[in-house]
Amino acid sequence: MITSNDLRNGMHIVFEGEVYTVVEFEHVKSANRRAIVRVRLKNMNTGTIVEHKYQGKEAVEQATLDKRELHYLYRDKNLYYFMDNDTSEQMSVDVEKIKHLLDYLKEDGIVNFTFYEGEAVDIGLPDFIELKVTHALPGVKGDTVQGGSKPVTLETGKELQVPLFINEGDVVRIDTRINRYIERVQK
Repeated sequence: MITSNDLRNGMHIVFEGEVYTVVEFEHVKSANRRAIVRVRLKNMNTGTIVEHKYQGKEAVEQATLDKRELHYLYRDKNLYYFMDNDTSEQMSVDVEKIKHLLDYLKEDGIVNFTFYEGEAVDIGLPDFIELKVTHALPGVKGDTVQGGSKPVTLETGKELQVPLFINEGDVVRIDTRINRYIERVQK
């Protein structure tokens, strides 16, 4: 247990029986009232944001999270299967929980899972991933790095804007946080 005075951005706490991330906090003191802590919390399961006021030094339960990297194995109808390489344990996840990842999810790709009491509360991709270009219009002679951009199709089916010099068969690094091309990977 911690107190409300210990809350900081990015901390994970249990609020009303669910895991939340502290998005923003503010300590408020006034001359004639007790100190309070205003917080904005983001539910790790649903993504909804709530605001709450804690009295100064009110007890808050800090959530102990287990973060692990799992490898994507395969899909069977609406279930996606992942494996923990350390334990060889496999788990299935419904498509609704990972639909935000599908544009960049490929077999044997790494996916970051965050567990609270054995249940996955957050699922995300690494910040940078590398994918092969499966379809690209040919570049025109004289295209340079500083030129324009063109759409390509990646091995996952996702379309992405890349510089004109990128060709079919190239491997590109992508920043999954902003959905943007970063660089061509030399293999």
